[in-house]
Amino acid sequence: MKTVLKLEEVLMFVLGIYLFNQLDYAWWWFLVLILAPDIGMVGYLFNNKIGALTYNLFHHKGLAILVYLAGVYFSIPLCQLVGIILFSHSALDRAMGYGLKYDKGFKFTHLGEIGN
Repeated sequence: MKTVLKLEEVLMFVLGIYLFNQLDYAWWWFLVLILAPDIGMVGYLFNNKIGALTYNLFHHKGLAILVYLAGVYFSIPLCQLVGIILFSHSALDRAMGYGLKYDKGFKFTHLGEIGN
């Protein structure tokens, strides 16, 4: 992935940290929850198609933004937290070269094959 795209993802991660700091949660919650979206990998225990579906569900930035905005609109801080964690995690993953998955297997992503 090009350097500019990685920088963009890092800046989105920083945005997530900023938005998290606007909430009334202790900072350590961010550290505890930042890897929680990887629960989506559990789908790979069944097969590649289900794995890609569950992984992509937990790593889709559009869904993360919708969850966050619903939390803002309805004044639900927990919803805002979930949206921020999903968004931040996805940005961090993409900065490290992990993209949304194809159902061919875990290493096949929209950013290219992991490890190449």
